Amino acid sequence: MLTKLTYAFRITHIANIPYIEKVGLVRADSPLRDPAYVSIGDKKVIEVRSNRIAQGHRLKDYIPFYLGPRSPMLYVIQHGYNGVQRVNAEDIVYCVVRLADLQQSDIDLVFTDGHALSVLSSYFEKKDLPRIDSVVKVQDVYSSQWNLEEDLDLKRRKEAELLVKGDLAVDYIKGYVVYNDEAKERLIAMGVPREKVAVRPGYYF
Repeated sequence: MLTKLTYAFRITHIANIPYIEKVGLVRADSPLRDPAYVSIGDKKVIEVRSNRIAQGHRLKDYIPFYLGPRSPMLYVIQHGYNGVQRVNAEDIVYCVVRLADLQQSDIDLVFTDGHALSVLSSYFEKKDLPRIDSVVKVQDVYSSQWNLEEDLDLKRRKEAELLVKGDLAVDYIKGYVVYNDEAKERLIAMGVPREKVAVRPGYYF
């Protein structure tokens, strides 16, 4: 059983991987933004985030990551709920970064103990990253359920975020997680080294 937070995850469409492998992960308004970028997710939420300043942080300046897999947003994307375009699991890729690598870098970042847009969530600075496990519970962000009558706040906590300021070089992407072997072979055909791709169907719905 996982007892410590080690990684952060950003989901993207598989069509974006060749560009990401060349340039890295970039903000929506970055000069390095891919003009052919395929967006997934809730456009209304994306728009809200682009205009939100939370506890002194302009969210548009950061690339958001979740601290665990199987997020509520992934559920919405896979099922096409709330007006969100449905995307098949095999077309969704997790870009995985290691918290220790970010800690040892000069990259600026913050993290939250819940969804970044929630007024109930607190923000923490990079200097707090070594104690992230005392702030964000691994059992919360890795939980497979979140709508529990006995814990109505679990959904917010499961959506705890790591927010990386600016663009993130591809060297920080330690690997990719995909739904099945077919998706893995597609990434390999795109030029991604085989050892960088892991098949984890349990990370999907």
